[in-house]
Amino acid sequence: MSTPAGPTGFADVVERVTPAVVNVTVAQETEAVLSMPGGQMPDEGSPLYEFFKRFGGLDGMPTPSPRQREGEGSGFIIDAEGHIVTNNHVVEGASRIEVTLNDGEKYEAEVIGRDAKTDLALIKIDTNDSLPHVAFGDSRGARVGDWVLAVGNPFGLGGSVNAGIISARGRDINSGPYDDYIQIDAPINRGNSGGPLFDARGVVIGVNTAIFSPSGGNIGIGFAIPAETASEIVTELKTKGHVDRGWLGVQIQPVTEEIAASLGLPETRGVLVADVIAGTPAQAAGINSGDVILQAAGERMEEYRDLTKLIASIDAGTEIDLVLYRSGKTMTIPVTIGEMPSEDLAQAATDNEPAGDEPRIGLYLAPLTPELRAERGLDADASGVLVAQVAPGSPAQAAGIRAGSLISMVGQQAVTQPSQVVEAVKQAAASDRPSVLLRVEQDGEQRFVAVPIG
Repeated sequence: MSTPAGPTGFADVVERVTPAVVNVTVAQETEAVLSMPGGQMPDEGSPLYEFFKRFGGLDGMPTPSPRQREGEGSGFIIDAEGHIVTNNHVVEGASRIEVTLNDGEKYEAEVIGRDAKTDLALIKIDTNDSLPHVAFGDSRGARVGDWVLAVGNPFGLGGSVNAGIISARGRDINSGPYDDYIQIDAPINRGNSGGPLFDARGVVIGVNTAIFSPSGGNIGIGFAIPAETASEIVTELKTKGHVDRGWLGVQIQPVTEEIAASLGLPETRGVLVADVIAGTPAQAAGINSGDVILQAAGERMEEYRDLTKLIASIDAGTEIDLVLYRSGKTMTIPVTIGEMPSEDLAQAATDNEPAGDEPRIGLYLAPLTPELRAERGLDADASGVLVAQVAPGSPAQAAGIRAGSLISMVGQQAVTQPSQVVEAVKQAAASDRPSVLLRVEQDGEQRFVAVPIG
C-alpha cells in the first residue's frame, strides 16, 4: 500500500509574491513622566504632588519631554505607485512610519487614509524604482479546507511565510459592526497584522488582522478581512482619504428561534430593530422598535449583519424599500439613506403588581411614576414599566432580566402600565406561543428578550 503524497510545495508562489510584502515600523509619541525612587511621580493635584512642590521636591527636576514608542506590523504593495495596505491599528497615532521592502530598502511613508471600523489603512511611499506589487482577488470562491499562505513580519523577524488552511468563514469576533472574517489556522502572530493572506495560487484573498490567543502568541486561530471587503475600502481611501457609509439609524439584533416564535414569524430570519435613534432616516421613515426587517433594497435579510453591510454600501440620499414584519403583517416602506456621522452617536412606588399569573414569567411590575423616575435617575420622559422584583428560578430570571430594569415594549407594542404587560402575556399564552418578547432596558442598553411562558 503506497503512502499518500503530501501537499505540493509553495516555493514558486512564495518566490513570486513575497517581494510585494513589506515590514511597517511606526513611532508614536507618548506622554513622558517624571520618576522618583519609589516609582512614578504623583499626579498633579494630589496631596503628594503638593508636598513635593511646597518643599522643593520638584525644584531642579528636568522638564519631561515626550518619548517615542515603536511598533511593528506588516503590509503589501498594491500598485507601482507605492500604495501599501496595512491595518489601521498598526499606523494609528503614528508620528513616523517607516517601510522596509523585501530587499532591505527603507522608505518613509505617509498615511493616505484610515478606516477604524474595518481596521484598514492605506499608506504610500515615494520612489522612482519599479516596485513589485500584488492585486486583490476575491475570497468568495475560497472554501473551508483550502490552503492559504500568511506572509508578514511576526515578532519583527521579517519576511516570514506560514501555511495553513481556511478553518471557517463569516466569523464575527465582536470587533466592530462589519465583522465578516476568514478564520485561518496558518500561524500568525504579533507583527503579522496588515500582511496579506494568499491562496495556493498566490492571489490575495484577505488581510491578516487579528489572532485569538490568551498569551499573545499563535494557538492556531487567526482572522483575516476578506479581500473583496478590503478592496472596496482601499479604493475609497485612495480616492477620498476616508470612507463614506450609508446610515439608517437603528440598533439591531439577530432574530433567534425564540424571538421568531414570540412574534409569530414563519421563518427564523431577518433583523430585529431594538431601538430607533431620534432624528435619523429610520425615524423619518416610520420604522418602529420591534419591527423585523425582512428585506432591504430587494435583498433578503438572513441575519443582522446582512443589513449592516448593505446599508453601509449604499450612497447617502438613495431611496430604498424595506419590507417589514409588524404586528403579524408584512409591509413595505420607503426610506432615504443618510450619511453615517463621523462619530458614533451615544444612545441612549405603588404596590407591586404581578405580570399575570406569576409562575408564568416571574415578574412583579410597578408603574413608572415621577417619583420613581427621580429615584432611579431616569429621564423625565422615560416610558415603560419598572421591574420591581424577579421571582427566583423564574423564566424571567433565566432570561437575564433583573430588578430595576424597564420594560418598554411587549412584542411590537409599547407599554406604559403593568396591566398591559399582564394582558400581553395572557394573549401570548392563549395563542400557544412558547415565549413572550419583551424590550428590556438594563444598564442604559435596550434589547429584546424572549421569555419562555411557564
